[in-house]
Formats: sequence, structure tokens, C-alpha cells
Amino acid sequence: MAEAIHDIQINHLYKIFGPNGASHVDKVKAGMTKDELKAKYNHVLGLDDINLTIPAGRIQVVMGLSGSGKSTLIRHINRLIEPTAGEVVFDGQDIVQMSERELLQFRREKTGMVFQKFALFPHRTVLENTIYGLKLRGVSDKEAIERGRRWISRVGLDGFEESYPNQLSGGMQQRVGLARALTNDPEILLMDEAFSALDPLIRTDMQSVLLDLQAELRKTIIFITHDLDEALRLGDKIAILRDGRIIQQGTGEQIVLRPADDYISSFVRDVKRGNVITVRTILRKGQRAETPVTVPVTTLLEEAARAMTNAETNRANVVDSQGQHIGMVTLSKTVAEMIAPDDSEEVNPDALTA
Repeated sequence: MAEAIHDIQINHLYKIFGPNGASHVDKVKAGMTKDELKAKYNHVLGLDDINLTIPAGRIQVVMGLSGSGKSTLIRHINRLIEPTAGEVVFDGQDIVQMSERELLQFRREKTGMVFQKFALFPHRTVLENTIYGLKLRGVSDKEAIERGRRWISRVGLDGFEESYPNQLSGGMQQRVGLARALTNDPEILLMDEAFSALDPLIRTDMQSVLLDLQAELRKTIIFITHDLDEALRLGDKIAILRDGRIIQQGTGEQIVLRPADDYISSFVRDVKRGNVITVRTILRKGQRAETPVTVPVTTLLEEAARAMTNAETNRANVVDSQGQHIGMVTLSKTVAEMIAPDDSEEVNPDALTA
């Protein structure tokens, strides 16, 4: 399986739903709101000046409430929805300008999609569903079956190759959807609310499956969700949408530490901070402690607190990715930052730019 090597660059992307969408782009650029556009012209603003760099080999989460534009955005990446204006650039090509033939090739060879409702063919077996895309591409039966069986096994469905979708649980069906997408070896994986229909325990299990696969495959994954806990667990980067606009983007840690406005604050208010924020945030640079505990700078606060507590100490030294000492943290500060923002000391600015 090939790792992803190309970023996706989205530049000034607009989508206005309605018969004359293009004629209203300048009005939106001039400041017309979504509500004003609907009231005056009966057109709907789906995306409003989206600018986003999706890094190769990472998980980019796009989240927001219903109607925020997140599903509209993901469907522009493989042009299931035609944009009103803007660019979606991949490997030096603007997907918006691709011919029908180029677009078909791009969809078949570079992208895979996993849907919320599974989208499996009910009259086809697990194996037949998994290799469907390969058959469309003209891959031989022998190779297709070999690749299909390998990915069915990889997602934990050994022995279910000849089962039909109605014989599987929801989680198992979604594993088939994931195997089908990965069998084509796409560089880009589009996942639109892929786990939202699953029960909480199965959903958590599928998140673990995805993270395990990603650690090995390093695909470019665009994952749509309305659930902040899911976004924080999965996303290397997160973009939060409201009314078709990106309100804030960054790492989960950056967003939790510095929410851009009250809308973002309402999302992060109940977050378990110890599972998101790292010791980088509270690092006392250059200081060294007499302690048996040393942790990497990427250690989560909860993990650091547990390590100090287990060692019956109130200090931990911190090292960088090369193992070089860079500072120390205290147990009291760690616990305080886990419970609520501790403004008694400034947040380490490195945590906001890492």
C-alpha cells in the first residue's frame, strides 16, 4: 500500500445552491450573510470562502452542527458536488477543472469513500462488495479476490467472506465499507459521518480500527463528524464550520486551549482536558527536577499525572523527540490544567503553534 504524498489545497471555495449561484458570489464576498441570501434571492449559501490545507498522510477532521456545510465540503473533494467558485488542488491539478474522463480516473484511483449508511449492495457477499471497485477498474478476478480477502482479514472479518450484509451487525457492515475503500489503495479516504450510526461501544471500536490502520498506511483521511470527542481522538487537524465558514482550525490541543469565539467555547466546554492537552502546554522550559519520572513532550496531562502519582513524586522531567531534556512539569500544575484553564501562569506558546 502506497502512503499519501500529496497535500490537498482548497482555495477560496464557494458553493451557493440555486439556479443562479454564480451571479451571487460577489455579493457573498462583499459580506452578504447566509440568511440575507436566502431571504432576498432564495439561494442557499453552502460554503463561504473555504481555505484549507489538508496535509498528506494525516487525518483532517471537519466538524460542525447540522447545516454547517461539512458534508458539502467533503463532496467537493471528489466533485460529487460542483463548486460555484474556487479551487481544490491535488498533485498540481485543480479537481474543479478536470474533464469528465480525468475526474472518473481520479475518483477510481485516488479516492475511496466510506458512508454513514454503509452503502453495501444487499445482494452481494462481503467479498463481492469489497472487490466491487477493483472489478470496475478491470483488475483480474484472481488479484481482486486476493486483495479483497487480505483487507477483509485486516479489518477483522475473517470467515465472513461469503456472508451477506443483512447477516452482519452495523459495526461489521462498516468494516466491510472500510475494507472496500482500502482495497482500491486510494491516496485519499473520504469518511462522511462514517461511525455516526453505530452504537457508542462499536463506534469507539471502529475509531480504534481506523487509528491502527492509519498508523500503518498513512493515508490522507478527511473525516466528517458532529462529535467533538470523536474529532479530538481522530484528528491530526480539526476544522470547525458554522454557516459554511471555517470558524477555527488547528490541532485539538490548540482549539481546546484557545477557542476562537463563544461558538467554539460551547463545543469544548465539557472536554476532558487531560485527554487532549499535552505537557508542552505547562512546560517550565530549561528547569530540571530530581525525579525518577521522565516523559516525552507529547505526553497527555492525564498520562503525566498518572506517571507522577504512581512514582509517588510531584515532578517530572520532559524530553523532546530526540530524548533531549527541555524542561519539567509539576503534578499540581498538571492537575490544575486538567480540571480547568489555569491562568496563574502563561500557556507555553509552543503548544499553540506545534
